[in-house]
Amino acid sequence: MSSPTGAQIIARALHELGVSCVFGIVGIPVVEIAEEAINLGIRFVGFRNEQAASYAASAYGYLTGRPGVGNSNANHFPLLLLAGSGETHLVTKGAFQELDAVSLLTPHTKLSVRPPSLEAIPGVIRNAYRTSWYGRPGTGFVDLPADIIQGLLEDEGEIQAAQRLPDVPRAGADEGKVFKIANLLKTAKAPLIVIGKGAAYAQAEGPVRELVNKTSIPFLPTPMGKGVLPDSHSANTGSARSVALKHADMVLILGARLNWILHFGDPPKWNASAKFIQVDISAEEIGRNNGDAELGIVGDIDVVVTQLIRELGTWSYDRNASDYTKLLEESKHNNEAKALKAAKLDSSPLTYARAFDVIKTAIHDLSPPEDGGVVYVSEGANTMDISRSVFTVEHPRLRLDAGTYATMGVGLGYAIAAHEAYNGTSGEAVSGPARQKKVVALEGDSAFGFSAMEVETMARYGMDILMFVMNNGGVYHGDSDDADEWLKMQKKSAEGAKEGGLRSTSLGWEVGYEKIAEACGGKGFLVRTPEELERATVEGFKAKVPCVVNVIIEAGSAKKLEFGWQASSKKPKKGSKL
Repeated sequence: MSSPTGAQIIARALHELGVSCVFGIVGIPVVEIAEEAINLGIRFVGFRNEQAASYAASAYGYLTGRPGVGNSNANHFPLLLLAGSGETHLVTKGAFQELDAVSLLTPHTKLSVRPPSLEAIPGVIRNAYRTSWYGRPGTGFVDLPADIIQGLLEDEGEIQAAQRLPDVPRAGADEGKVFKIANLLKTAKAPLIVIGKGAAYAQAEGPVRELVNKTSIPFLPTPMGKGVLPDSHSANTGSARSVALKHADMVLILGARLNWILHFGDPPKWNASAKFIQVDISAEEIGRNNGDAELGIVGDIDVVVTQLIRELGTWSYDRNASDYTKLLEESKHNNEAKALKAAKLDSSPLTYARAFDVIKTAIHDLSPPEDGGVVYVSEGANTMDISRSVFTVEHPRLRLDAGTYATMGVGLGYAIAAHEAYNGTSGEAVSGPARQKKVVALEGDSAFGFSAMEVETMARYGMDILMFVMNNGGVYHGDSDDADEWLKMQKKSAEGAKEGGLRSTSLGWEVGYEKIAEACGGKGFLVRTPEELERATVEGFKAKVPCVVNVIIEAGSAKKLEFGWQASSKKPKKGSKL
């Protein structure tokens, strides 16, 4: 038997850990790892940009509940990151692309390590994989020098297999604490359950649905917590979000952080007297910002919610006798009526609301939400914010967006991850009755530009992803809806004029994004009217190749630049918690 190389040992360790798919971009000598992985039956998805590959690997971890592998720490998705580096004997000599990656990434990962020898590779990779997965998920980084990858192990008997890890241990809560929280919920006048993406990642939809169905407590999903409970559920306060936050007095938070997405739990967005009960896998989150550390529970959401259901017994919240629920229903009715009016208002160019309504109606006719046959990926400030409430999901892990850091450029990598997780050969992700999923990416034109060449990746691997580029010609908004006016502004900018030129938010005039799909073997559509958009949506949904629908919408040049999620810029008062 020939001596195994480091690349073979690395690939074998991944295979032994149960890894079925790796996302990355190769170069010498990392290509040797990819080839050996392919030889062992591991699927390798090669990207055009390593950022997109890492985005895909992290999203794959979120969707499947096991670490994705790539060549994500803020979102707390499990990711095993492998990267090549220069030969160890050339350290400090200025070797090709020399970088102390272990030191660089240590502050940003759960574990950052380099195997000291070929014999140590399986144990090091297994430890990084375990660390990324167990506890609060995050990134485990393994630095792989060229001489480790290309080295030969003379005595294979010295190496131990990287044994497959058991599922993550799940912790419950102290029964006394559960009893206390149950009583607080029972005595609350305006209770609210906030459902975060942590509940979706934990695959806790079973007990969470049982809790809400038994107690009738109103709930609010965070953007990626949508679907843990159906958006169509009568207790969903998503369309009355502001009222729910303003009036809730007892808030049970399941797998969400009191960060900017939830306005830190602070007034005036929230009721100043509200108490927050946090259930989180991470002790560091308990008591953060306006959370109450005495009420927080560190534990697995599935286990803790099951305990809470048992403690609450037959109790349910009397929604019919509550002024709080009356306010919620009134707000829901008014907001949904406004949204419907905006959705049906025809204009030229199209608005976001009208375009999204056309797309939603066509997709729902082709794949009803209750079937769970569509995964939505959304990025771009306006595109993501507006589409969140338009495209409903009835099952968990069917909506991905820019997440905790609101990172632009994640969209196409996430879309590829979703296609691979649900439709790939291993098909590790499950949600809803439909086994196969159509992946639909809703992209702002600026956000699409970050990773547009990954359309070629989709085409190369036969991924029938449907992408809509909301083309308003700018970041947040464009400069003009008139071609002649825009060209005059462009000319002034080219001439260096101080006034009257293109603004810093400007992008090109009606850029032909659909042609990228055509160039890569997919289909492209340029649409301006509701009728054109409906036809393109139906044809693109049925297509077996990647499709880009370039949707020309109003520039919005007269609108104020703002970010809807941004909290007040006022400084916190003295004594505020961090």
